[in-house]
Amino acid sequence: MTTTAPPPTPPTTPLLDVQDLRVTYGQGAGAVPVVQGVSFTLGREKLALVGESGSGKTTVGRALLRLLPRQAQITASRLQFDGCDLLAANPAQMAALRGRRMAMIMQDPKFSLNPVMTVGAQIAESVQRDRRLPRGECADRVHQLLARVHIREPQRVAGQHPHQLSGGMGQRVMIAMMLAQTPQLLIADEPTSALDVSVRQEVLALLDELVAEQGLSVLFVSHDLPLVRRFCDRVLVLYAGRVVETIAAADLDEATHPYTRGLLDAVPGLRHRRAQLPVLQRDAAWAR
Repeated sequence: MTTTAPPPTPPTTPLLDVQDLRVTYGQGAGAVPVVQGVSFTLGREKLALVGESGSGKTTVGRALLRLLPRQAQITASRLQFDGCDLLAANPAQMAALRGRRMAMIMQDPKFSLNPVMTVGAQIAESVQRDRRLPRGECADRVHQLLARVHIREPQRVAGQHPHQLSGGMGQRVMIAMMLAQTPQLLIADEPTSALDVSVRQEVLALLDELVAEQGLSVLFVSHDLPLVRRFCDRVLVLYAGRVVETIAAADLDEATHPYTRGLLDAVPGLRHRRAQLPVLQRDAAWAR
C-alpha cells in the first residue's frame, strides 16, 4: 500500500537501481520473508530508509553489498550499481566493489572495530588494500585520513585502541576507513545512534561535507525521523519489509500513510507536552 502523493523525482541516471528486491530466510513452508518487493533508485543524493527495528532497513543495505548470511535468499528483477549486476557478480567482483566503490558505516564502532588492534593499524589495512606503501608513507596517509575527519592529534589517536576512544571519535575512525578508498556509494547504518546530540551533529556535518566535496551517494538507515528530515533529501518508509511511502524529507510532516503518521506522532516534542505518547494502531493490510 503506497501513498497517492507523487514521490520526488530522482536523478535521471541513478547510480543504484533496485527493483523488486526480496530477501527470504529458509525454504519451503518454513521460509520467512524479511524484505518484500523493495524498489528505489539512488543518484547523487541522500536517501533515507526509515522504520521500526525489524522493518528490514539494515537487511536492504547488507543485501546490496551481499553481506547477508548464506541462508539468506536474495532475488530482484534488477539490482544494479553503476551498470554492474550485483546479483550476477561473483565473489571476486563483489570483493572489488566493497570498500573501493561501495562502503558501509556500521551502527556502533564498539562492535565494528577490532578491539585488539590500534585504530591506525585498522585504517592502514584499507590504505594498503590496493598497493603496498612504505611504512612511513602509509602512516602519513593514515594521519591525513584521521585529520580529514576532524580528529585532533591524529598521530596520537592512530596509536590508540577502540576502547580508548569516545563514541564520536570511534565513528569518525569508521568514516576515515571508508574514505581510504574514495567510494561512490556510502551506506550509513544508524551511524549516529550511539552518539549524544552534540557529537551527532558534528558527525552529520562531516558527512554533509564529504557528500558536497566527493559527490557521494548516501543510503542513510535510521529510525530518527527529526534527524532524517534535516539531513536527507528523500525518505523511504519501510514496514514489515515493504515500502509503504516515499516522500521528500522536507515534506515529511505532510506524509499521508497511517504508519508514517503513527511514527511521527510517537516522536516526543519539547514544545507540546503530552501525558503519554500515542500507540501506533497497525493494519494487517500494510504488510501485504
